[in-house]
Amino acid sequence: MSWTRRINHPSELVQIGDNIEVQVLNINKDKQEISLGMKQVMPNPWDKVAERYPPNTVVSGVVRNLTNYGAFIEIEEGIDGLLHVSDMSWVRKVAHPNEVVQKGDKVTCVVLNVDQERKRIALGLKQMNNDPWEGDIPGRYKPGEVKKGKVTKLTNFGVFIELEPGLEGLLHISELADHKVESPEDIVKVGDEVEVKILRVDSADRKIGLSRKRLGWTKEEEEAEDEALAREEAQQAAAAQAAAPAGKQAGGKKELRGGTGAGGGQLINMPEGEK
Repeated sequence: MSWTRRINHPSELVQIGDNIEVQVLNINKDKQEISLGMKQVMPNPWDKVAERYPPNTVVSGVVRNLTNYGAFIEIEEGIDGLLHVSDMSWVRKVAHPNEVVQKGDKVTCVVLNVDQERKRIALGLKQMNNDPWEGDIPGRYKPGEVKKGKVTKLTNFGVFIELEPGLEGLLHISELADHKVESPEDIVKVGDEVEVKILRVDSADRKIGLSRKRLGWTKEEEEAEDEALAREEAQQAAAAQAAAPAGKQAGGKKELRGGTGAGGGQLINMPEGEK
C-alpha cells in the first residue's frame, strides 16, 4: 500500500467507498484471487533519494524515534535518516541520543551518505560546524597554561577533568602530586574544582594531558622530569623485552605518563565511528 509507511491497518490509508487506482500484480485462477498493488501506481521515492540528497546536503527534519545508537529524523514524509550518536558532537561522548535531542525536536543536519539499496541515509549534526580539534581547541589550550576544571571521573590510572562543557583532559595519577599516589581518591573527589597545567594537546588523538603537581614548576624542572620519565620508561621497556620469551616481542604498548597514554580509556570523551 505504501513505499515508505509501515501500515498496520488499511484504514490508515483508505476507507470503504473510496475510489483508488491500483495495479494488478497477480491472478490466481485456482483460488480465484487477484492481487492488487496501490503503491505500484506511484513512483518509489527511494529511487530518487540519492539524487535528491547527495552528501553535504543540509536538511531539516523532525526526530521521529530514538534508539540506543541514534535518532531517526524524518526529512520528508516516509523518508527517515539516522543521526548516529557518534555524529552528534565533536567533543562529547554521547551515551544516548536523548542527551542531545528529544522526540519531536526539529533539527538541521547534513547528509553524510545515502545507501539507496539498503534504504538508509546517514546524517550528521556535528558536521554542521567545523571540527574544533582542527584549530579552536589547540588555539585555546596551549602547553604550560594553567586552567581550572571540574573532576568528573576517577579511574585507577588518573582523573578526568572537565575543562569546558563536553571537553575533558586526563590528569594522570603520576601527575596528581609530588609524592607517589596509590589512589586518586586520596587526592581529589568527583565534583572538586581544581587547577591544572596543560602538558600537551594531541589534536590527532583528541587528547589533552594535564598535571597538578607541576603547577609551580619552572620550564627547567619540567624538562628534567620529562627526561627522567623517558629514561625510566626506556629502562622498563628494555627489561620487558629481555624478560620476553625468545623470538617474541613484549606484548602491548607502554602507557606514557602525563596524560598521553591509553590508560585504559580515552582522554577526551569523544564519540567513535561505527566499526
